Amino acid sequence: MSVLVLILAVSAACCLGFGFVLQQNAARQAPLSDFLSLRLLLDLVKVPRWLGGIGLMVAGMVLGAIALGHGEVSLVEPLLATNLLFALALSRKQTKQPLGRQGWAGLALLAGGVTAFIVAGEPRGGTAVADPFRHWLIIGAMIGLALLLTTYAKRSRLSSGPVLLALAAGLLYGVQDALTRVSGQRFSEGGLAELLTAWQPYAVLLLGVTGLVLVQSAFETAPLRMSLPALTAAQPLAGIVCGVGFLGDRLRTDTAALTWEALGLAAVVAGIVLLGMHPAMPRGAARSEPARDLQPS
Repeated sequence: MSVLVLILAVSAACCLGFGFVLQQNAARQAPLSDFLSLRLLLDLVKVPRWLGGIGLMVAGMVLGAIALGHGEVSLVEPLLATNLLFALALSRKQTKQPLGRQGWAGLALLAGGVTAFIVAGEPRGGTAVADPFRHWLIIGAMIGLALLLTTYAKRSRLSSGPVLLALAAGLLYGVQDALTRVSGQRFSEGGLAELLTAWQPYAVLLLGVTGLVLVQSAFETAPLRMSLPALTAAQPLAGIVCGVGFLGDRLRTDTAALTWEALGLAAVVAGIVLLGMHPAMPRGAARSEPARDLQPS
């Protein structure tokens, strides 16, 4: 594994984790009438803390895109999942909660799972699949599942809705990461003209905005511990599916390697859930009262 890719991906995870906490701190005060609406972004843009969180998220996405340009999606995505460690670190500073057994167990599972998956799978590049049907089948399945989750989230926005929205956003972000890599390849091969005449960069922008609305709606309606674990778990899984499915990423496929890869991913998901449900994660504002208007903080 390239040291450059490691540094870029972990730096991206740091920016994303800090950014998510700042965004949720602001979004939890947004009016519920803005749920799943672009008005939510227009309201939040007035809040300095949210803008700071978005700035960190953009920085994380840029660093992640550079990492994707130098490494395989199947390698970068598990490293990006460590953003939850940084989110917990900032949340712990805000709440003064100790890590305890749950925190240390989650940390060990997440770090150990990422290590096991990378060491066992040895992600490496290959030849991208040329068949457009396979591209659209995988992308369509991810987007279709995200739409289905969003539909159900509308019906239960204050119960399971935030989790479903975060899962949907994670799927979209995983596809976005895969298309970001394709866009980077097009730019390196043909320059700006080649990039702007392809559909992928526009899809990256559309997926990014849609995912942002979903994430902020999830942050608005529930504590961070309900939404961030689902988002963090869904994104790398979707990215790995896209990477192996049509980008040509290759993993070891012997029985022992597949076993450790599966165990590693399972440990990552378990660690994410434990860390996301940690008491240090912000609880959010109570929603039994009328929603307050946003005030800059």
